[in-house]
Parts: sequence; structure tokens; C-alpha cells
Amino acid sequence: MLNKDQIKEIIPQREPFLMIDEVECYVPGESCTAYKNVSIDEPYFKGHFPGNPIMPGVLIVESLAQTGAVAILSQEENKGRNALFGGVDKLKFKKQVVPGDRLKLEVKIIKRKGPIGVGEAIATVDGKIAVKGELTFAIV
Repeated sequence: MLNKDQIKEIIPQREPFLMIDEVECYVPGESCTAYKNVSIDEPYFKGHFPGNPIMPGVLIVESLAQTGAVAILSQEENKGRNALFGGVDKLKFKKQVVPGDRLKLEVKIIKRKGPIGVGEAIATVDGKIAVKGELTFAIV
């Protein structure tokens, strides 16, 4: 298990944009499982939406991307580098994520060619899929 300080040793994101709270397990270059504890104190809930707070889908995708970045940037040859979005594909939003949810984030690297790769990404809450798709990344 990695805490936030240990996650920050691998990926460059910092508060308020660090979107994962802990890593349950990871295999460098292959996969990562992380969690985001969704709190009503998140600043975006003030405007998304007043009286009906829903975590923005793009932030769920960012949480997944950061989870995938832990898998890729924990490889020795990628330490100190960054993983940027190259694209998203087959992305489906299936469940709203709201304050109090514990978002489970799973990314498995399924393709890799040079600095470009693709991760299969799934975000769930209580075993139900919230978001599923493929994320393309570029290591810079």
C-alpha cells in the first residue's frame, strides 16, 4: 500500500490536482489499483452541481490516468518523467460518483511501443462500473 507521500515520489501531480489517495498494489510497467475517497470538501462540488453534487467525469478519467501513471512512471527507466494524455477511446460513463463514494481505480497497460502506450481503465464504486475505457499516454 502506498500513501499520498509515496505516490508523490512516483507521479508529479500535487494538491489540489492529485486525484488518488492511496495505491493498493502496482506492478511497474504493467498495472495499478488505487483509490480516491470522494469528499464533499472537494472544491468542484461547489459548482458541480449545487444541491446535487456529482464528481465531474473528466476528473474520474484524470484519476484513472494518474493511476496508470503510477504503473508506468514506477518503472526504473521512467523515474522523474511524466505521462501525458495522448487520447481516450471507448470511454463509457455508467454511474454517477458522489460525495462519500470510495472510487476504486484499476489500470492495466495493454499496449506499449516506445514512449506511447495504452491502458485499459476501469473505475468502480461498490463493485459497480462508473467509468470504463482506454487511455493513451505518452511518456515525456
